[in-house]
Amino acid sequence: MDPTFDEPGPHDYLTKTVGPAIAAGDLGPVDVVLVSHDEHPDNFDTAGRQVALGAPLLLTHPGAAARLGSPAVGLEPFEVFQLPGANAVTVQAVPAVHGPADGQRDAGGHVNCEVTGFVLSGAGLPTVYLSGDNASVAAVKTISERVGTVDVAVIFAGAARVPSKERGRPLTMTGQRAAAAAEVLGARLVIPAHVDGWKHFSEGVGEFGGAFDEAGLLGTLAVVPHGEWIVPSWL
Repeated sequence: MDPTFDEPGPHDYLTKTVGPAIAAGDLGPVDVVLVSHDEHPDNFDTAGRQVALGAPLLLTHPGAAARLGSPAVGLEPFEVFQLPGANAVTVQAVPAVHGPADGQRDAGGHVNCEVTGFVLSGAGLPTVYLSGDNASVAAVKTISERVGTVDVAVIFAGAARVPSKERGRPLTMTGQRAAAAAEVLGARLVIPAHVDGWKHFSEGVGEFGGAFDEAGLLGTLAVVPHGEWIVPSWL
């Protein structure tokens, strides 16, 4: 999801500080790419775009699909897409708000830009929530009401701040809001994402973990070095 494979350095108005954990060419075959939004380089950079458009299927929101073209398919909030193949994995698009609730909204009603999250599920498989750049606990509550509890929550956090946007207020989850979101979802396992590698992230893994500790949810948290697998003991 949201592939970024460029090397460190300036990317428009953002600065990347850490390169990819592995090279794009070392990924192996990719069946489907999920893109929360295509307009910000910290989620979708030049090399990541090449990887995504080279896959047989790319799922995103309608606006991004229109800009990207084939093989992108745009999903409205709570629209479901059944992945091809025998494993019967279902991808459901879910709401996301990329900034404060009172933030300036564009013509489509989106704060900062249109963004989608995803929920992956299937028979005999854990249910996985991928937040995308969402800052809204209210959106997570709506997802919980529609989808129910999830087994795994991959929460994009980092409290991303850009001085020229929303008075420098967080455009993504803070650690405290991520902990609240995880509690609402009833997640058994939480994996922080989008918490390092860019200068505009104001919180890292430490703040994320501290917030989960304060909320009594530290036992749900899984953090490993980039490029390593997380395998829950209950799988």
